[in-house]
Amino acid sequence: MGQSPSAALDRENSFSDRFGFFSSSFVSSDGFSDEFLGNRDYTAEIPDDCLAHVFQFLSPGDRNRCSLVCKRWLCVDGWSRHRFSLNAQSEIVASLPSLFTRFDSVTKLTLRCSRKSISLNDDALVIISTRCRNLERLKLRGCREISDEGMLAFAQNSKYLRKFSCGSCMFGARALNAVLDYCTNLEELSVKRLRGIHDGAEAIGPGAAASSLKTICLKELVNGQSFEPLVVGAKNLKALKIIHCLGDWDRVLELIGNPNRSRKENLYLNNYDSNGNNDHLMEIHLERLQVSDVGLSAISKCTKIQNLHILKSPECSNYGLVCVAEHCKLLKKLHVDGWRTNRIGDEGLAAVAKHCPNLEELVLVGVNATYLSLEAIASNCSKLERLALCGSGTIGNAEIACIAAKCMALKKLCIKGCPISDIAIEALGSGCPSLTKFKLRKCRGVSCEAGEWLREQRGSLVINMDACEIDGGFEASVSNGGIHEAGMDYPQVVGQVTTGDASTSSNGGLALLRSKFGLFASRNLVACTFRRWSYGDDTSNSNL
Repeated sequence: MGQSPSAALDRENSFSDRFGFFSSSFVSSDGFSDEFLGNRDYTAEIPDDCLAHVFQFLSPGDRNRCSLVCKRWLCVDGWSRHRFSLNAQSEIVASLPSLFTRFDSVTKLTLRCSRKSISLNDDALVIISTRCRNLERLKLRGCREISDEGMLAFAQNSKYLRKFSCGSCMFGARALNAVLDYCTNLEELSVKRLRGIHDGAEAIGPGAAASSLKTICLKELVNGQSFEPLVVGAKNLKALKIIHCLGDWDRVLELIGNPNRSRKENLYLNNYDSNGNNDHLMEIHLERLQVSDVGLSAISKCTKIQNLHILKSPECSNYGLVCVAEHCKLLKKLHVDGWRTNRIGDEGLAAVAKHCPNLEELVLVGVNATYLSLEAIASNCSKLERLALCGSGTIGNAEIACIAAKCMALKKLCIKGCPISDIAIEALGSGCPSLTKFKLRKCRGVSCEAGEWLREQRGSLVINMDACEIDGGFEASVSNGGIHEAGMDYPQVVGQVTTGDASTSSNGGLALLRSKFGLFASRNLVACTFRRWSYGDDTSNSNL
């Protein structure tokens, strides 16, 4: 049964001769090859550009660990690192020269400092600007030691800057005017809680960047009206977002859209067509503002608007929405949070249904729409793909049945806090043939059995219900990132679910489902786990 030692040795020599495994060219002085010992560097033959491309798929932490492997990887990681985030405390000032000598290709930089710490100062910002000559994006958060003088020096050295965002800083109008004057390629400007902007501050803009600026976002400012020259004078402005800023904003909106303005006001307004209308503005976001139908009527003259958010502005009514609908016929996304004031309802929504056939996304929060307006939207807006109905006491089974029967293109549906029952779920069993995702929250009339029945009827449909929590991963899907991914980035529509609720039902609810539905429930729960919504938040790739 055994083999002689000589036969085994002959077969081994034959194998070695055939494959050259132990050939003399691969054997080291100690009798073993480097490959056999595992000492070969398999990345040595990979070009630096290819290795850098591989690094782009790694998280910042993994890249930091890779840079410790060898000197070559350290060098490649340094010149290929374009996105950088620093804890901008004063202690790092001494390390800035060596830090940006290694990372000399940074184009996107974030500087954050907590409230309890002292941030880097003007001198540090000047060092950064001289080291990062190709900087395109800068985000400042809580850098309270940076003054107007520091921002002026930074702006003079950052001529390639395209996106600038600042929040909770202490500099004011002079600093922003310096950015607008020297950063002629600036495309996006975001300002939030800027302490130096107060009553009596000098006007901001328009500056040399007025011709390149495309997006302006103003949040939580005491004197946001100081941005009036910039907002009105931006020649190619496409998106305007004003959120929770004090003061009356009707005047600013009138200057944007009203063709009957005085000659003095027109001195810096040359971004309008022959009719006096803004020819570029496509997105307007108004949230928690003192704005009325006067402002909505004015912006309706911007006929190319495709995305409109009217959120928690109680002075806006059906009249303003009708004006927008009649003139902005290219409207694709409409978000309305009526704040339960009952000033926006069927009349405004019926006008949207009549004049905006290209509507693709509709979010209604605290709006008491009825069958009359929803039936018109379902019939006339044949391209509607995303619909959210939240906090309405007038949307019941009949309204949902109408949507199920007539919204053929609808892909995502969210219902929260509406008086519907299992009858509405039954209508969705055969309606909305294109539906892929369905989310239900705080609708007490809907039972767990109805959700399981709907899953049985439509196995490919991703169902997310708090009635029985049949989707094990629903907590992640209701995060802000998840709502944004689904195309419904509206505030406070779907609340965060506490871990306590999830833990109490994860075991008991699952046992109950298995006892009632047997293998069917188990199979669907497993399938749901693999089909659940994936809303990952890749912070390493987030925009500044």
